Amino acid sequence: MIKMEEVQEQLQHWGELIITTDAGETYEIHLGDTEFDKENRVLQFTTPDAKIVIDGDTIESVKMHFSHKMSD
Repeated sequence: MIKMEEVQEQLQHWGELIITTDAGETYEIHLGDTEFDKENRVLQFTTPDAKIVIDGDTIESVKMHFSHKMSD
């Protein structure tokens, strides 16, 4: 497990991350739209479809997401 505070620190450094939870769910999170609630140990963000709330202590991996060309 990766501590929620470490995820927040990495997100502040990189601006964008890909995280995977212990349930195998993968999310791309961004600095500008991700909130960390340390008191309740959750992180939350809004997608076009829903507001997502993740248990901040279930994150298994963090991947830095670098710039790349989108498909034509």
